[in-house]
Amino acid sequence: MNELIVVAFDHFDDARNALKSLRDLEREGRISFEDTAIVERDPDGTPHVKNEVSGTTETATVVGAVIGGIVTFVFPLVGAAVGAAVGAAIGSALDRGVSDTFVDEVKSTLRPGRSALFLVVRRSDLDATLAALRPFRGEVIQTTLSTETEEALKAAIKDRSAVNGG
Repeated sequence: MNELIVVAFDHFDDARNALKSLRDLEREGRISFEDTAIVERDPDGTPHVKNEVSGTTETATVVGAVIGGIVTFVFPLVGAAVGAAVGAAIGSALDRGVSDTFVDEVKSTLRPGRSALFLVVRRSDLDATLAALRPFRGEVIQTTLSTETEEALKAAIKDRSAVNGG
């Protein structure tokens, strides 16, 4: 089952850098994503949203291309249109990614100079994931993780300046 994790980071570049660290884990096969998104709010308050191509979109594109290729072979004139339509329908039916509405809610509440990372995780090596996030400071906004796992995540990214008197 996919898990949703949304973290607001204390600094503008932290969501992007955290995702880069997690992508390194993905290349090692230690985490797998269904979808990711980043929200950054400039110091002047201007928000930026970056939604990455989800696994669902990639799957739908491949299936649509295969169906389009078959239909093109049989009916050359309508193949491309049918393939695109089928791919879009499959993508819509399989959509399990980050909700645009939820991204907009977080975007509207995120303070200037901060960033947020949205992850829909298929599977992960918890220890490696927590280690990748430990250099960053922030707060967990929402998860579908178990209470124990969510507490471990919160501990990994907690604001150490509060603990160290800084």
